[in-house]
Amino acid sequence: MISMRKGWESQLLETGFLGIFLCPLWSLSRLPQGSPPSRIVIWSFRWLIFRIMLGAGLIKIRGDRCWRELTCMDYHYETQPVPNPLSYFMHRSPWWFHRLETLVNHFVELLVPFFLLLGRRMSILHGLLQILFQVLLIISGNLSFLNWLTMVPSLACFDDASLGLLFGSRLRERAARLQRPGEEGRRISLGSCVRRLLNVSLGLLITYLSIPVILNLLSSRQVMNSSFNPLRIVNTYGAFGSITKERTEVILQGTSSLDPNDPTAVWEEFEFKCKPGDLRRRPCLISPYHYRLDWLMWFAAFQTYEQNEWIIHLAGKLLAQEEETLSLLATNPFAGRDPPRWVRGEHFRYKFSQPWGKHASDGKWWIRKRIGPYFPPVSLQGLRKFFEDRNWPYPVKD
Repeated sequence: MISMRKGWESQLLETGFLGIFLCPLWSLSRLPQGSPPSRIVIWSFRWLIFRIMLGAGLIKIRGDRCWRELTCMDYHYETQPVPNPLSYFMHRSPWWFHRLETLVNHFVELLVPFFLLLGRRMSILHGLLQILFQVLLIISGNLSFLNWLTMVPSLACFDDASLGLLFGSRLRERAARLQRPGEEGRRISLGSCVRRLLNVSLGLLITYLSIPVILNLLSSRQVMNSSFNPLRIVNTYGAFGSITKERTEVILQGTSSLDPNDPTAVWEEFEFKCKPGDLRRRPCLISPYHYRLDWLMWFAAFQTYEQNEWIIHLAGKLLAQEEETLSLLATNPFAGRDPPRWVRGEHFRYKFSQPWGKHASDGKWWIRKRIGPYFPPVSLQGLRKFFEDRNWPYPVKD
């Protein structure tokens, strides 16, 4: 698997890279003399949050028509990668509330980013709105650490005066002294000169790398979560350009039966830590933690196993009952028993139950209906050639 393939990973890399230039070169002081944060670095963070939000807004308007028809939120809470408990109730909000949500989303992503260009007060308002927006996303879904990470460049929208209340009076007074002309804190040292040179170089680099990114934002064929340079430090971003209208899940099952086609064979389900499976299990709350395997299973569910060969690799690991793989699951039905002889993938359509309805009163958060097989029953011996053809290590039973 290639690790740098999701937008949040590129965003983490770019945010961390810019964070390097916030630190003084030769001081561990919280408020070093002669090394104030560079305007170039501050504006680089602002350019980052501008691209994140505007890219997300444009990809929606240019993508799924439900964003233009204001109907996407009718589906989002139920079909997002990993819903949380509040998603269950938000999904049942009245239609007019979902329309309002979509309009607010367009306002925050398409208009608010330009507040950065309208002076100090509007920049502060931009930061407040973006952070509030991310908080709302956090409480209504499990989008890993993405929303928390997006708050970081939003902090660059605030100045010392607006953030002063968050710090002690002594630190505020010291910062004020360092900003007065003629004070010792304003003396230019060797470290300051080196840092200014680095900051100017950073600004020139980001300007150069931003050219294809800007062209991409202006293009009707905009791509999201991509990079035009091998450094991946000025990237394109976007989220939910298309919305799935129904939720499908791949359920992995194992059996100890000698014949997988025997109608009396008992198939037992492997339960993942967070993704929907057991109908009676309450949706989880894990943000900012990220269960990568659960997310990958969400992507696999609206594709085929031929497009996601890793899921057959996973089946082989389950057949071998490898401890490292089993640690990624919530339950293993074959714990303390012989490993399963066969593992298969079943495809189901999932829907939220109606709150306080018949299924909910029976303890079910979800209702599901079988679509058909996702991949046929496989055995460990039968997968040997599959693994060898791909140069994958053949699983060994623990």
